[in-house]
Amino acid sequence: MQLQDLTLKQFLEKTASNEPVPGGGSVSALNGAIASALAEMLANLTIGKKNYVEVAELMKENAAKASELRQYFINDIDRDSAAYNLVFDVFKLPKETDEQKAFRSEKIQEATKIAALVPMEVAERAYTMLDLIAETTRKGNKNAVTDGCVAMMTCRTAILGALLNVRINLGSLNDAAFVKEFAEKCDRIEKETIAKEQELTDWVNAAIGF
Repeated sequence: MQLQDLTLKQFLEKTASNEPVPGGGSVSALNGAIASALAEMLANLTIGKKNYVEVAELMKENAAKASELRQYFINDIDRDSAAYNLVFDVFKLPKETDEQKAFRSEKIQEATKIAALVPMEVAERAYTMLDLIAETTRKGNKNAVTDGCVAMMTCRTAILGALLNVRINLGSLNDAAFVKEFAEKCDRIEKETIAKEQELTDWVNAAIGF
């Protein structure tokens, strides 16, 4: 059974166990799914309301985008765990001869790159959702602005958590150009994510009178 097919209770119990998966990467993807679900809910709470007729089409578009992203994130829960398992498996390859050692090292590098690529895709996908969440929160149903803010905070957690998984894998790679490119991308995404979250948080606090 895939992780995404577990009940919430089963998923949390499996996470709490002494098994390495699901771990922070899968939980980051889950946060992305939760953020997209909240954004979709906010859009749906706006559609059909007489005070929001002028943004109805925008909300329908945003709800559709959030729904599509949610399915990607759900699949990412298992993709991240699969990437971890791939690394774990190649470390068990034989290393008795020089030839075996060389082959094992090559496979470890390949698997580790995949283990960095998957969370980077999660981070980049979640990053694209930040503006959607902000727009939906600012223009959507005012009674649900705090839900939009929670969506933003949860999306930030998805991004920063995924970036941590990228960084820990970069430390094991020999490809200097790859490491440099991904490290710089991590720094940029993290900085912009924190700024976007703070901007919306400040707006929501002002909107509810705090």
